[in-house]
Amino acid sequence: MMTLPDTMNAMVLTGHGGLDKLEWRTDVAVPRPNPGEVLIRVGASAVNNTDVNTRTGWYSKAVRGDTNSAAATGYEGTSDADGAWSGAMQFPRIQGADCCGEIVAVGDGVDPARVGERVLVRPMHRPKDGDSEALTTFGSEQDGGFAEFTTIGSENALRIESPLSDVELASFPCAFSTAEGMIQRARLGAERVLITGASGGVGSAAVQLAKRRGAHVTAMTSPAKADGLGTLGADAILGREDALPEEAFDVVLDLVGGPRWPALLEALAVRGRYVTSGAIAGPIVELDLRTLYLKDLTLIGSTRQDPGVFTDLVGYIERGEIRPVLAATYRHRDLRAAQEAFLEKSHMGKIGIVIAG
Repeated sequence: MMTLPDTMNAMVLTGHGGLDKLEWRTDVAVPRPNPGEVLIRVGASAVNNTDVNTRTGWYSKAVRGDTNSAAATGYEGTSDADGAWSGAMQFPRIQGADCCGEIVAVGDGVDPARVGERVLVRPMHRPKDGDSEALTTFGSEQDGGFAEFTTIGSENALRIESPLSDVELASFPCAFSTAEGMIQRARLGAERVLITGASGGVGSAAVQLAKRRGAHVTAMTSPAKADGLGTLGADAILGREDALPEEAFDVVLDLVGGPRWPALLEALAVRGRYVTSGAIAGPIVELDLRTLYLKDLTLIGSTRQDPGVFTDLVGYIERGEIRPVLAATYRHRDLRAAQEAFLEKSHMGKIGIVIAG
């Protein structure tokens, strides 16, 4: 077992707001694992929409706009009472929903043999005690992967055997578990699926995951990213402003929302299923209930995940059924620059953050 330092480097979120709320600190206390927990030396993390949305307080019902318009400066009038996934957020907070690393210590009740395991952290889980529907998100309700060390319940640190690098593996947890959760909720099979926001982390993950289930995948993206999505398995491409064919899809996996939302329902076939896990173009949409009931549609929100979603994902990685899509990597201390690059939306896939080394 390694000798643990007393302090560590971490990027700390000091409150809801702009990029200035991210502070680089070299004197953060190294956490110690509580009973049932493991301590992980973080090798790598990655940038996600949820990191930005949590920083700005976009989850607050006071915010009605898209996720990008104030992502660098923060939103005025945001309420601290509901600015995070589960309501109020405690500051300072270490964000980072993604984490690949090595277990270096264990708390009481955890097998010491786990020390030395290479692990991925399940980014979304339910607490062992209390409300069975309560939601804990790594990097939001508890400190996450933007630090040299982090703790997590041992059941949420899953051993992984893979030749991929830490930063490649860190591109999987948040985006791919979100996409797989949507797909499992939709019970997607060898059907016609439309994926919006397909060039982003979750969208490009959904392309791969839908294809491995035998679906015919149509990806909505900009023309510049069409070839890359074709390489990932997309069978057809629609531009972001293209007219949508009516009743052409069995399932829509939507990460965009916004003003084009009614057209997504028109694009569903009778008894089609619509699943959402994001609203980057805006959370407030118009619904014609006649479209919903006359077509016998099913609308599904997807956030909470059964534990098996992440277990399945680790299996897909180990068997080489999916692959990482890394657009760029940044040093830990350059996280603010990484988020600035992320907000330009010119990349496809994930932006990785190298923590160790």
